[in-house]
Amino acid sequence: MARVTMKTRDDLPAVLHPLWDKMTTYGDFADQAGVMAQRLPIFEHTWAMLTQLSDEAVLPKRYLELAIVTVSLLNKCEYCVAHHAPKLAVQGVSEAGAERLLDYAEHPELDDVDKLVVEYSIAVTSNWSKTRDEIFVRLRRHFGEPQLVELTWRIALCGAFNRFNDILQIDVAEASIAAE
Repeated sequence: MARVTMKTRDDLPAVLHPLWDKMTTYGDFADQAGVMAQRLPIFEHTWAMLTQLSDEAVLPKRYLELAIVTVSLLNKCEYCVAHHAPKLAVQGVSEAGAERLLDYAEHPELDDVDKLVVEYSIAVTSNWSKTRDEIFVRLRRHFGEPQLVELTWRIALCGAFNRFNDILQIDVAEASIAAE
């Protein structure tokens, strides 16, 4: 059970109902959003940004989900792994494959760009101050600057989500995960 009370759509001001409705199209994150709604600016700005990034889709969904699951595995965030491993499966990496992303070098379900995304996700999460220019040379072969900025932002943001979910003990709702 979460350490703070979760709000629902009905608890929000009517002006934020459309954003709540749009948030639900992103996935089943009502529990996380409900906790964020304790502070309306956090709910509003976070979900407005996430839904806008999703609508614009400058970064292929496969790479985004690879990054999110990698970071969540590193940080041992069960909530995010449970919510995003099924999304990664839709993108062609099985849930069993998602569980072993950190062993990416010889991963049979990943191509070279996938492996690079996982490597970069690990670097941003664990080695940001020691990351060398060489990885950016390789990243630029596959990603434009807007994509690289978004990938980096989403990796860093995922780490924040991991900590938020874990410290506030936002539960993984098994029934909602199966419905995704």
